[in-house]
This record gives sequence, structure tokens and C-alpha cells, in this order.
Amino acid sequence: MTHLAATSVPLARGPQDQAVTLHFPDNLLLPLLLGEHDRHLVRIEQALGVRVSCRGNRIAITGEAARVGQAQAALKELYRRLQRGEGVAGPDVDAAMRLAQPEAPEGRLPLADLPAIRTRRGAVGPRTAGQAAYMDLLGSAEMVFAVGPAGTGKTYLAVAQGVAMLQAGRVDRLVLSRPAVEAGERLGFLPGDMKEKVDPYLRPLYDALGDMMPAEQVARRIGTGEIEVAPLAFMRGRTLAHAFVILDEAQNTTPVQMKMFLTRIGEGTRMVITGDPTQIDLPPGQRSGLADALATLEGLEGIGVVRFDSSDVVRHPLVARIVAAYDRRDLVRRDGQERDGQERDGDETGRAGSRRARVAPGKDDGTAQ
Repeated sequence: MTHLAATSVPLARGPQDQAVTLHFPDNLLLPLLLGEHDRHLVRIEQALGVRVSCRGNRIAITGEAARVGQAQAALKELYRRLQRGEGVAGPDVDAAMRLAQPEAPEGRLPLADLPAIRTRRGAVGPRTAGQAAYMDLLGSAEMVFAVGPAGTGKTYLAVAQGVAMLQAGRVDRLVLSRPAVEAGERLGFLPGDMKEKVDPYLRPLYDALGDMMPAEQVARRIGTGEIEVAPLAFMRGRTLAHAFVILDEAQNTTPVQMKMFLTRIGEGTRMVITGDPTQIDLPPGQRSGLADALATLEGLEGIGVVRFDSSDVVRHPLVARIVAAYDRRDLVRRDGQERDGQERDGDETGRAGSRRARVAPGKDDGTAQ
């Protein structure tokens, strides 16, 4: 039996330790589950702190009971992916471990029952519990707000749902929009016609479409009007019926623009609004339309809201650490500002008390006279 752990330090068996052996009968799928040079098992060992070993078509897992259960659930889900004809890569292993976390929210669906968005290029599944909740809402709510940091799949999953509904004939059009706001830079004059001027702002939406459909099909559907990619300014005065509509980078809308966009919804239409409130590129002092809409509309029937955090970042492990570091810094700043405010309030109260104390003897003297 070959041990696959990254270190050769023996794992002490304590009262909370557990050993589990899994049997995978398909010898053709087993190498894909293990990964080249058993890299998928090594990835699980390093992430969960368990010992994983393989002999024949059996995989043994040893370690702290909760971690062993997480590794077991992850391996079973990865094997089910292979049985469905889907591939398994490093990010899929990470996703399976995240979704198998024992501290995940109560009421979450079992891994085998998690939602999937099916396009003609294959199924797109959730990689975090937050994404699973988001995908549930995409399939049920008429309007969904997805708020959170970069790399959480807000736009990608929305485009996947839109493409799936378009290909299934459940909507007639897919409309993708973004505010044309520069990210802290002034680009000046841009050459070309209107499309050439606004396309750079919309490139992320084209990229997401390219992952879901062949390039020639994207071009053909854009030509027929089935897919429309346009800046937010082009939405005014329209009614969008029987369409799947996505507004990306919504934190860069003004309240007036946001109200204009939301009221475009017509019969048989689904809307998804995505944004990151920490990356606002509006002029200083301008309130974000995303924040304004959430404060006004959250809780209304037919509207769903999903909030992601750094634990939902799937772009790259370093992105999650960067987002978490900025969150910690912002929390420290807010705490400092609150303390400063309390100290100022205390100083003002103390000065007011001193003034009253100085006035009081004069009143007493006047009364005595």
C-alpha cells in the first residue's frame, strides 16, 4: 500500500480518529478519480489533513472523524461526476471538498441532489454552498440579485442559466448588459463606431458566452437578435418580454439607472442583477444603484437575494485570500471609526457638563440675592 501524504510524519490514532475504506468498482474511472500521479488524492490530503491510500480499486481514508467524512463525501461525488461522463480536474476536487464541509448551512441539499445548469456544452454545477443557493434561485425567482466579491461565479452562472433557458426554448432572447463605466481610469476618445466603442466594456460577457456555446453559434445568435449584448444606456424605453436579462457590474449604476433597468421587465422575463459593492467606480458622493435597490426591494415577493463572501471564491485560492484580507482591513477601519465617534461623543458630553457646572453657581448666587 502506497501512502500519498505530502509528509512522512505518522498520523497518531486518537479517540476521535476514524478509518474508512471506499470501493470503486469501475477500473476505467478509477485512474481519472485519482488524477495523474494520484494528484487528486494528494490534494485532498493536503487540504483536509487526512491520510489517503489506494490499493487496487479501494481507497482508505484515516484521520479526524469529521475530516474523514468530508473526504469520503468528496470522493463519492467526484466518482458520480465521472459516471455521468463529466471530467474531474483540480478545481472540481476543491469544489467537492467545499460542498462536503460538515459546518455547511442546515437544510442544504445532499451532494447528489445539488442543482445543475445544463447547456449543450455540458452541465454546470455549483462549487460552493453559496453557488448552490444561487442556482436554486436562478431556477425559481423572477428577479435575482447576486452580491459579492469577484471570482464567486455571479455572472458566469447567470449566463449559464440564460444560455440553458435559451437553448431549451424557455425564453426567446438572452440580453446581457453592463454600465459603460471606466474602472478608475479616463480612457479618453475611443476610435470606431458605437459597437467598437462599447465592446471593450462588455468583453467579460462575451467571454462567459464563449464558455457556454461555440463561437460560431454565438455570432449567429447575435446576428439574429436571439442574443443581445448592450450597454445599460440602450435599455431605456424598452419592454423586455420572454427574455433572460442580466445586468452585470450593477454597483456602477445610479439609482435612476437601476430603477429604469428594473422596470424594463415584461411578461415571461427573468432578470439577474450582479455586482460587488466594494468595487464602485462612480464619482465620489454618488450613491450606488445596487445598494439603493437592495435597501428598497429586498423582501419583496418574486425577488431573491444571494450574498457571497470570500468562502465562495472559486477563481483562484489566492483571490479568496486577497478578498478576506481586504474584508479584515475594512472591519478594522469600521471599528476604529466607531471608537473615534464614541470618543467624540464622550468629549462633547463632558464639555457640555462642564458648561452646566460653570453656569449653575451664577444662578445660585442670583437666587440668594
